[in-house]
Amino acid sequence: MSPPAFHEGERAVQARLGVQERLAQIGPQVIRDFMPDQHRSFFEQLPFVIAGTVDAGGQPWASVLAQPPGFIRSPDPKHLVVRAQPLEGDPLKETLADDAPIGLLGIEPQTRRRNRMNGVLREVGVTGFTVELSQSFGNCPKYIQAREPVYVESPPFARAVVHEAAQLDAAARRMVAGADTLFIATAYAGDGAQAGRAGGADVSHRGGKPGFVRVNDDGTLTMPDYAGNFFFNTLGNIAVNPRAGLLFIDFDNGDLLYLAVAAEIVWDGPELAALEGAQRLLRFTLLSMKRVEASLPLRWGEAQLSPYL
Repeated sequence: MSPPAFHEGERAVQARLGVQERLAQIGPQVIRDFMPDQHRSFFEQLPFVIAGTVDAGGQPWASVLAQPPGFIRSPDPKHLVVRAQPLEGDPLKETLADDAPIGLLGIEPQTRRRNRMNGVLREVGVTGFTVELSQSFGNCPKYIQAREPVYVESPPFARAVVHEAAQLDAAARRMVAGADTLFIATAYAGDGAQAGRAGGADVSHRGGKPGFVRVNDDGTLTMPDYAGNFFFNTLGNIAVNPRAGLLFIDFDNGDLLYLAVAAEIVWDGPELAALEGAQRLLRFTLLSMKRVEASLPLRWGEAQLSPYL
């Protein structure tokens, strides 16, 4: 028998929302164990890629790698070779290790294209790493804000300023309050043999109007969850492992905000009903934050909000 396209957490969320039977048929057709040529060439042209990994304590982290286009190549349909090192202060510095799970999101905001590639790390070294593929699939263009990234060289000997805390500082609150985009890393925690290719780490994109992530008085964060592809990779992971890593990017100055959070799915209630278009809410309790000033060597064009918003 072929391994399942979805693990038990994903299937449970699909069943709750009445789409499990349909996804059981569609999943094996669109979630591949190889990258089609268009996905391989897509990754190779990008100036940045988003990564999801897990630290030694089981905490997922969302990260970003950036280099001039061409730093990613695909020697064959089952591998990506990434020639880049983690940015200063990025949790990825601690999580890259041979045989560890990793999720990659290739996203081209200006065209609203995005493709996912999840797998296992191989050949981690001083020049980069290789990812051996477990799953490859495309994502719809919904909620992506169109802005064009251009790689810029960092000044020589520049050292990033890193702020770490258990709570959001004032600058971090401003980043969250003004954000129209975030990236969320999650990871499967269960019987790896049973999950097959559906297990491992994953990273995904979320978008909304500026301020779509709310900082509550108690310090928790609340984010609407809109209709998507119904795979429920992120929600399925949270259903069996309620931890996540969030990455916010300040597109004006290159600041990066990494958050480790406990995650909860809010299925109903007045708070959900008050948000037009939201299917569910995600509520995050902050475990720790790391804010790195002027870290990302990309400059971005003016944003055009998604027409779905």
